[in-house]
Amino acid sequence: MKHHQLLIIGTVFPEPNSSAAGSRMLQLMELFQEQSWDITFASAAAESEFAVNLSDIGVKQVSVKMNCSSFDEFVRELNPQMVLFDRFMTEEQFGWRVAHNCPNAIRILDTEDLHCLRHARHQALKENRAFSTSDLLNEHAKREIASIYRCDLSLIISEYEMELLKAVFKVDEALLHYLPFMLPPQRPPLTPPKGENGHFEEDSAQILDQDLANSPSLRGGVRGGAGWFGFEKRQHFVTIGNFLHPPNWDAVQHLKTAIWPFIRKQLPEAEMHVYGAYTQDKHRQLHSDKDGFLIKGRAEDALEVIGKAKVLLAPLRFGAGLKGKLVEALQCGTPSVTTSIGAEAMHGNLSWSGTIADSPEDFAQAAVDLYTDKPAWEIAQQNGFDIINQIYPKEKLGTEFIQRIAALQANLENHRQQNFTGSMLMHHSMRSTEFMSRWIEAKNRH
Repeated sequence: MKHHQLLIIGTVFPEPNSSAAGSRMLQLMELFQEQSWDITFASAAAESEFAVNLSDIGVKQVSVKMNCSSFDEFVRELNPQMVLFDRFMTEEQFGWRVAHNCPNAIRILDTEDLHCLRHARHQALKENRAFSTSDLLNEHAKREIASIYRCDLSLIISEYEMELLKAVFKVDEALLHYLPFMLPPQRPPLTPPKGENGHFEEDSAQILDQDLANSPSLRGGVRGGAGWFGFEKRQHFVTIGNFLHPPNWDAVQHLKTAIWPFIRKQLPEAEMHVYGAYTQDKHRQLHSDKDGFLIKGRAEDALEVIGKAKVLLAPLRFGAGLKGKLVEALQCGTPSVTTSIGAEAMHGNLSWSGTIADSPEDFAQAAVDLYTDKPAWEIAQQNGFDIINQIYPKEKLGTEFIQRIAALQANLENHRQQNFTGSMLMHHSMRSTEFMSRWIEAKNRH
């Protein structure tokens, strides 16, 4: 049996413990491996010490150069049936080379999140004003939407962004595919008995703890973590996120200055544990033992540290896509408090696993309430299990995506004919990108 060949061109080599994007990439690779695709992962980035060892999971790893015709030889020899670009910047760099050398390869863009949306929201925040959809019409959008048109299919992680692309940018739905995180089913803990007032009985934590500890299947894939702890076994607040990602750094600063003082005043024994990859001196300066605001740095296992905390806090003021820290909290049975932007497109029509609050005062009070109210905390945890099973069902989402790929393979020529804007952009925009790249390559020879 001849295996199909998939080439993934990554912005960086995947770091699942550093970012949600790394976890997402591993989910995609696992899905294609289940369909017997051979996978080659190529990147022009330097390999990080925290990158996953791809050979351990049966994926071939290759370093490539930007603005270098050696890539042409590499991709011609590999001759993939499909190429997946990790974010629009890699499509800009390598898309024209793939189209020249492997014209019959399906080209897929994994947007991760809409960069133009994140940038527009950040700009509005810096200018201290409300975000408007007119803010989206920026230079980032011109590049990103052009990249979407040039590809045969783009993976969109958020339903909100799907609607935005169709309504604001008039992108044909035939070019888009909604694919959020794909998570294994989460069987919730056995529901403990309720008293006459409808609240959980006092011994519910013990029941939950025994139920979770005794059955590995209930842990829902918590990697080497502590399993799920009940309300009484948990303590402190947690937040986590790559410090190189601007929304995360802004959220930590906002948490320290505008939110944590309110919480600490009401809960003087509680601590705020802040985890994040790529911690620098400016981040560590926020550490304060006196205030219980502790910068912990990189977490070796994100699910373990989230699973031991009582509540996760994610006061995100801008951003896009789906938030990995909140997905991990759902997986750990850890209720959370986040903002409207944090929870955007995360839970469909289901109740959130905790509280959504936007003002610092409301956010802080919600955090205190969730931390101290055991019945509300347990209901929030149950809501999280429902969200995982209904919004992120791995098998259903994976099957739909594979079916979409098969339909594309069977009808690629007609699909491209229908995308006249894409072929026009390939003719014009990509030629300028190509000539710039060729100029840089020629310049580098001298």
